[in-house]
Amino acid sequence: MTDERGDLLAVSLVSEILATDQLLRSRIARVLPAGMELSHVSVLNHLARADAERTPAELARAFHLTRGAMTNTLTRLDLAGYVHIRPDWDDARKKRVSISPAGRRARDAAFAAIAPFLAEAAGPLDPARVRATLPVLRALRQGLERTDAQPSSRRDVTT
Repeated sequence: MTDERGDLLAVSLVSEILATDQLLRSRIARVLPAGMELSHVSVLNHLARADAERTPAELARAFHLTRGAMTNTLTRLDLAGYVHIRPDWDDARKKRVSISPAGRRARDAAFAAIAPFLAEAAGPLDPARVRATLPVLRALRQGLERTDAQPSSRRDVTT
């Protein structure tokens, strides 16, 4: 996609993704249980699927966030009793995070609240077209992740 038509196609693709993301986030936020945020559900789901402890730094990398932003989310989850945070016995400078039983229940409740909306939103879509779209979106995400992992080649220019 290096010619002008390709550039316009890329802009259209990303514009649709961003608009869809905004609409999904807004609608999901409205149906989540009280006090639950999408970031909380995302972290709880990650921990539940991993079924293993993670460090805050590992979680920050997984979500492409700063450590400070992840620490804020983990603090809120800890205060709600949804995660356990303990010292790393091998490296006292680190902490280890795991999902608590209450966190699993909160994650399940959030998914139960979100599922009807997602089923309604995706219901009219042809399953074959959805399956065909997933590899394209996955490849876009993976390309962005590879680019994100590389040192920035952008230079700040002052005038």
